[in-house]
Amino acid sequence: MPPTHTPQQTETPAPAEAVAPLMRGIQVLRRLTDAGGTMSPSGIERATGLARSTVDRVVATLARMEYVRVDGRDVVLAPRLMELGNAYLSALGLPSLLGRRADALADELDESVSLAVGDGDGIRFIHQATRRRAMSLSFRIGDLLPAERTAPGPLLAADWGVQEWQRWRAHRAADPEGLAFPAVPPRPPVDEKDFSERAERARRDGWALDDQLIEPGLVALAVPVCHPDGEVACLVSVVSHTSRHTAASLQGTLLPRVRAAAQAMERDLGEAPAAVAAHSPTALAAWTGASKQELGREFIESLARGLTVLATFGEGRQALTLTDVARATGLARATARRALITLEHLGYVTTQGRDHHLTPRVLALGYPPLSRATLPQIAQPHLAALTGQVRDSASLAVLVGDDVQYTARVATRRIMNVNITVGTRFPAHATSMGRVLLAALPPAEREALLAGAQPHALTPYTVTRPVELRAVLDRVRAEGSALVDEELEVGLRSVAVPLHDRRGTVVAALNVAMHSSSRTLEECVTDVLPRLRATAARIEGDLHITERFVRVPAM
Repeated sequence: MPPTHTPQQTETPAPAEAVAPLMRGIQVLRRLTDAGGTMSPSGIERATGLARSTVDRVVATLARMEYVRVDGRDVVLAPRLMELGNAYLSALGLPSLLGRRADALADELDESVSLAVGDGDGIRFIHQATRRRAMSLSFRIGDLLPAERTAPGPLLAADWGVQEWQRWRAHRAADPEGLAFPAVPPRPPVDEKDFSERAERARRDGWALDDQLIEPGLVALAVPVCHPDGEVACLVSVVSHTSRHTAASLQGTLLPRVRAAAQAMERDLGEAPAAVAAHSPTALAAWTGASKQELGREFIESLARGLTVLATFGEGRQALTLTDVARATGLARATARRALITLEHLGYVTTQGRDHHLTPRVLALGYPPLSRATLPQIAQPHLAALTGQVRDSASLAVLVGDDVQYTARVATRRIMNVNITVGTRFPAHATSMGRVLLAALPPAEREALLAGAQPHALTPYTVTRPVELRAVLDRVRAEGSALVDEELEVGLRSVAVPLHDRRGTVVAALNVAMHSSSRTLEECVTDVLPRLRATAARIEGDLHITERFVRVPAM
């Protein structure tokens, strides 16, 4: 297929100082994002128009940065890429400051609530509080929607000048079917007169409606949230289905409550303390240089350096000068300057005087598909790598009542194998993952669970006596791992460790299971446990990046 058009993409020639490899690398990331996060190298080649050798080098560089991984014949976006979008959201500060208000509003109204900002002539989501229903919204953080088909759009267009309206007309004329907005289904173009009238009403009323413009059956209401100086910070919108609300009932029933929430958000903005600059790594330039030494021409150093510039921004680093960027990355000023020029040309950075700021477009680099990842999806490639190392099956499980339920698994290929599938449940007290999860519970909750479970023997070796089981769990908690030998089934041995979220809470357990004849107990501790811990650390690293601004389901 021919290269596709991307909305908001710059139409002016690249400056002479622009870094071409950085532009090509970002083009690959955008195509992967628009394709849902997975493409073959040949698909990337067709979508971008780049030579296959260039695609291979870009992919090798992005894989080295852990922004993508190669899965068989496919290139897949990896969770670590979200650090770029996290840098923008951290620098913006709004999700951290206002997200709880949006979540509370969603709970109060029992409807999906979003926070959005303008991005050119579209709107981009920065926070989502989605209701779980049989028919639920599929919008994600980072999704870009055409302004004219949304409730927030008219509120943004109310402040457009002649230049912004001209840009809107040019983009819609070039893409009348809206194919450049993959998050929404194509529909006939919205009449300009209708959109301008909606923008005028939004300016007058201070709120706006979307009556099934995004999709038949969906209605939405939006209200601006302003900084103390009156400038719009973001827009809060409520989306419902026509089976629950009409556009008129949204206005009559929900508008006062949405306005009250917006006013509370504005008070939060007025009372927000100044952000304190967080630690910024300074060894990025050294890392890219070492990678170049190791991988040779397959590693595109200028691409890696350009992307690290984006990651330099964050909380307390909303605006950075050229000197700040060079100091934070360890790059030469000339190198940092060319990267910033390129990123500004592509629309990912904006400049005001000496200060550089990230734009919402940074979220287009992988954030929408990656923000919907579940913990099993995050863990799966790491489980596969672990199975390849130890030649035994690796699994992930969560606690469900007094059972463990398997949520992800990679089995080894052997004649005699541990035959367990995703969804299988076992009594927690007799499994290594169950003991890790039980040991992590608060003491009172653990006692109540054990008292109600009445552990029973599954083999002659199963620990069931309450006093003995409590001692085992105390030891597991102290050691941070559990080794179970033939207590679930004779001949089955397993070792497990916990997985922690960003707050340090144990959310799942990871194990390796094997036949007791394949390794001694000592070998489980000396050979398997270190690899298991290392794998858990890698999964936690990806999980912590992913859940910085999104909720990651455990199942």
